[in-house]
Amino acid sequence: MTLSNNGWNAAKSSAQLAVTSLWRGLAFVRDQVLARVPRPAVFIALGAIAGAGVLLTVSSLVGVAVETWSRGDVQLRARIVLLSAKGQIEELARDPSPEAAAELQALFARLITDERLQAVGICEPDGRMRAPTSTMPSRLLCASIRRGKAETTMPIRIDSQDLLVSAFPLADGVLGHVVIVHDLTYAKARSDKARVYILVATVVAALLVSGAVAVAMLVLVRNWRTALRTTLEDLRAGRVDAPHTEAALPAELREALDQYDLVRRTIDGVHIDWTPETLQRALGAELPGAEVLVVSNREPYIHNHIEGGGINVQIPASGLVSAIEPVIRACGGTWIAHGSGSADRDTVDAADRIAVPPDAPSYALRRIWLTEEQQDGYYYGFSNEGMWPLCHIAFVRPAFRESDWRYYREVNEMFADAVVREAKTRDPIVLVQDYHFALLPRMVRKRLPKATIVTFWHIPWPNAETFGICPWKEEIIDGLLGSSILGFHTDFHCNNFFETVDRFVESRIDRERRSATLGGHETLVRPYPISIEWPPSALAGQKPVPACGAAVRSRFGLGEGVRIGVGIERFDYTKGIVDRMHAVDALLQNHPEWLGRFTFIQAAAPTRSKIASYRALQDEAVALADEINARHGTPDWRPIVLSIRHHDPAEVFELFRAADFCVVSSLHDGMNLVAKEFVAARDDERGVLVLSTFAGASRELVEGLIVNPYYAYDMADAMNRALTMPVAEQEARMRQMRALVRTRNVYRWAGQMLLDAAQLRRREAIETLAAGNLAALPRLLRRRMG
Repeated sequence: MTLSNNGWNAAKSSAQLAVTSLWRGLAFVRDQVLARVPRPAVFIALGAIAGAGVLLTVSSLVGVAVETWSRGDVQLRARIVLLSAKGQIEELARDPSPEAAAELQALFARLITDERLQAVGICEPDGRMRAPTSTMPSRLLCASIRRGKAETTMPIRIDSQDLLVSAFPLADGVLGHVVIVHDLTYAKARSDKARVYILVATVVAALLVSGAVAVAMLVLVRNWRTALRTTLEDLRAGRVDAPHTEAALPAELREALDQYDLVRRTIDGVHIDWTPETLQRALGAELPGAEVLVVSNREPYIHNHIEGGGINVQIPASGLVSAIEPVIRACGGTWIAHGSGSADRDTVDAADRIAVPPDAPSYALRRIWLTEEQQDGYYYGFSNEGMWPLCHIAFVRPAFRESDWRYYREVNEMFADAVVREAKTRDPIVLVQDYHFALLPRMVRKRLPKATIVTFWHIPWPNAETFGICPWKEEIIDGLLGSSILGFHTDFHCNNFFETVDRFVESRIDRERRSATLGGHETLVRPYPISIEWPPSALAGQKPVPACGAAVRSRFGLGEGVRIGVGIERFDYTKGIVDRMHAVDALLQNHPEWLGRFTFIQAAAPTRSKIASYRALQDEAVALADEINARHGTPDWRPIVLSIRHHDPAEVFELFRAADFCVVSSLHDGMNLVAKEFVAARDDERGVLVLSTFAGASRELVEGLIVNPYYAYDMADAMNRALTMPVAEQEARMRQMRALVRTRNVYRWAGQMLLDAAQLRRREAIETLAAGNLAALPRLLRRRMG
């Protein structure tokens, strides 16, 4: 980039000036002072001069680097802004009408809401400025802007204001160039502040450096003067042959710094419609050529034998799968998962791999085979009878057995071995999913130290006191801190994790940077609220809302005027299924006007039937539904309808569209995507969401009716309010929630994690280059001194 080259040219001039000044100072000391001052004092003075010269050079480089990074930040924002709206801009640019110009100006006004973007307009091929925003400097003319067939940038100073102008061609310049103007005043202020800090540090550091250099000189008095003079002569003359020295590194370091952003990029700062295509383009730009490996217990495609000898491909109904698959499709790579289908072994190659998706393969699925004992111990035992109730604080006692822990560790090692074998590079990006693999990040880190490991914990993280129940808490924390980035749904869970680390392991926690360092390795801890695809594929082909209502009433034998509430989840004790039934009971007791006029449909899929607490929950729910139906029902009407089976996505969305309200009454949940799916299903902007305050989704979907699921009468009041809410209020609330789910969709979730990983990789590359540069001079001196 031209801008970065200009910055580094300035840094190079500063460095050359510092070296020249250093040489002249040493010559003066040699000719005027050496004969008159005691030798130790000379050594101390020379050490001080050398230390000050080096540190002043570093100060100059840091100041220029900070300004360059800041400018790079605004250039990245410009690219992302253009990426989000380029298609719409080109379409409007082809239309010469005044209406199109007005629409362009309105679009540009929305794009410059970012504080660093000052103005946007189009320089047409004839040099006229079209549809500029009101903030466009009047003295900025198209004739003064450098334009070409590729992106160009140039600094401009207008009325004592430093600006950076970026020009992006439309249709290779045929339609003109989009001109984006950035205000760089803050970049210079940030650079000046960095220089002040460095200069203050220089005063202190110079004293320390001078003392250290003086001691070294006194010890090596015989060789020092000859070696230093020879080295400085070579530096001045450019005769430097040591590897990774100043003569070899600037191009590499400049390239790395060109791509690095000083400030952590937040994709909330720009307006982007995140889609699979946007995600793919962003990752192609930010992580070109990166190898991506995904590790999860559940596989994205399951092959099962069917009657007649065929094989059926099943796509599991999993929020995790729907969240991660767009990432691996966009990047390519390998997904490592447990092969659980009856025909899985029959469909893989000799290396246990299969190309997926079946219709258009874009990545490899690598299957891991577990014995029944391993599955019982690792999955049903430690993961779901131990970690699941522990983290959800759902008043089910966690079960911790030594045999389960052995299997958990053994399976984590199997998956870690598979990651290492599948990795084709030394620094892959490894996406580790969920509580099944708490030990895996550390295992991979030991064997692939340069890997970028991003672990996402899909369930809540409890407070430190609760987590202290786990007998192997230190091992689990150590395993997770092998990650480069550790993600949770909410800030609350991040803070719980920090408190747990602080209490149980010797580590350094940086609250400002939001990181934990264990054994010299730093792990960034970040909130990444998971979401769903937009638009949801299950919405395609759905009938209009009235038709969905009629179909659901017909299927469940409900009368024409009966109002409908729905709840949809697995039979899991964390979901509050029994609690919402008690709320329906309380509603009918407190509001008898709904007798015969309201039915609650609970769709629940059996799950983890090997675990006694799950079987007991299903039995309890069936008994309670029968009891409430007997108390309030009639031969022609039941207040509660239980549908206990697997429901495919199309059926689920039909229920959502038929419902007057949906209840998500989680007793504790990391996010709960059912809430977001209900919102996405209601393109009529009707319906009400009744949402537990203990679900992570309540932090985002604040327009829902937020309830305490442990208090049946609170939920009953919310149900009554949902049934009586005016249409205008329903639409206002639903419109807000739909806008949030649309913009904060699953592609944004994935993009945010991977862009953070890209930034981390760049920062590590810069640190490696910088470390090599600083180490070069001592190596050169040692070699010359024998």
